[in-house]
Amino acid sequence: MLSLRNRTYAAFVELGRAPSAGELGDEERVRAGWRHLHEVHALVLNPATDEIRMANPFSAVPTAYRVHADGRWWYGNCAWDAFGILSALKVDGRIESSCPDCGELYSFDVVEQAIDDSKLLFHCLVPAARWWDDIVFT
Repeated sequence: MLSLRNRTYAAFVELGRAPSAGELGDEERVRAGWRHLHEVHALVLNPATDEIRMANPFSAVPTAYRVHADGRWWYGNCAWDAFGILSALKVDGRIESSCPDCGELYSFDVVEQAIDDSKLLFHCLVPAARWWDDIVFT
């Protein structure tokens, strides 16, 4: 399973989007592997299609957290994951989003794993121990 997980993440990085099952090999075997990875919280599938919804820190669907690095764009599942994308890729980049409270747009650069704005605040409404109760909402 680790091999499928690694191939899934590598394809996500390379393509700038979630790979389809067919892009990674035999569709039935890949989907079975993805279902296993979903069960152990290694990724999140769309229950209606068995396609990837999240491969943390990457989101397969547009979100409010856009990350730009190395000439590509990705979506993070949340602010935390936006930082995770840059950390996982070990690159500098830019994160763009908006305040969930007032809607004000903001962006900042991450250079050498540090942000250029010390006033930013990250707040989780759901305690970490309960994130997987509804990971898409969290």
